[in-house]
Amino acid sequence: MPNKWTGKGNPYTRSEVVARLNDTLDKGQAIIAAGAGAGISAKFIEKGGADLIIIYNSGRFRMMGHGSTAGMMAYGDANAIAMEIGEYEVLPVVEEIPVICGVHATDPRRRMWHWLGKVKEMGFSGVNNFPTHTIVDGHFRGVLEETGMSVQKEYDMVGLAGKMDMFSIVYVGSPDEAVQMAKNGADAIIAHVGTTVGGSIGVTNAVVSWDDTIKRTQDIIDAAKTINKDIFFLCHGGPINTPEDAERVIKATDCVGFVGASSLERMGVEASLTNLTREFKAITVKRKN
Repeated sequence: MPNKWTGKGNPYTRSEVVARLNDTLDKGQAIIAAGAGAGISAKFIEKGGADLIIIYNSGRFRMMGHGSTAGMMAYGDANAIAMEIGEYEVLPVVEEIPVICGVHATDPRRRMWHWLGKVKEMGFSGVNNFPTHTIVDGHFRGVLEETGMSVQKEYDMVGLAGKMDMFSIVYVGSPDEAVQMAKNGADAIIAHVGTTVGGSIGVTNAVVSWDDTIKRTQDIIDAAKTINKDIFFLCHGGPINTPEDAERVIKATDCVGFVGASSLERMGVEASLTNLTREFKAITVKRKN
């Protein structure tokens, strides 16, 4: 049931979110989840018909004009930023669709059971693992794993969220990570293939090919399905930028939806503000003496 106090909207139980997503699929529609870094974004993403809104700390940096990777850096308290955006901007304006909170599960300063309790009390309907170490690789990833900031903490957070009746939608970068998330009860898995291309601050050289995007997405799905075939599988990142791009991956793989952060929020703002300003600037006047 919806909010017991108002009769409408967040928070939803885990099973209620799952039922809503299944209803979307039963209608023959793709599941669309969208990142929001400000209330204005969330308000109109909901009007556009998204199925889920996810609050990330990176959304705040996007709305400042910076790349989403800023959310992976030590530029602020990721958990506090996501909570603040949710409490003061997004939850007050979203009327009906589930809102998910990005949780930095490897933050060593927090007792995760305690933090998730606050997330649930705030009125979020689920969690997402962002910032996530699943998109960190190389030597630095090894250092994180060996010094107590392992991705295992993200798996544990997802398992804990399930016990607390919270829906989980999670990023993974590899089949092995997908298996572990599935074992810990993830409800939805997002195949993250890299930083999104396009716009003023999207990557150009550090992007994977289409062939790799489609293969890695399907490999992640196949791996997780060995544990649980009922997971919702979504795509994200790399060359997947436009609705046509998302449709291309959905048709070529077993994924049933798309998660758009930069590709929805940032690209929408960049294009619309630029074009609208140009239209205003096209107004001509005759100088009045």
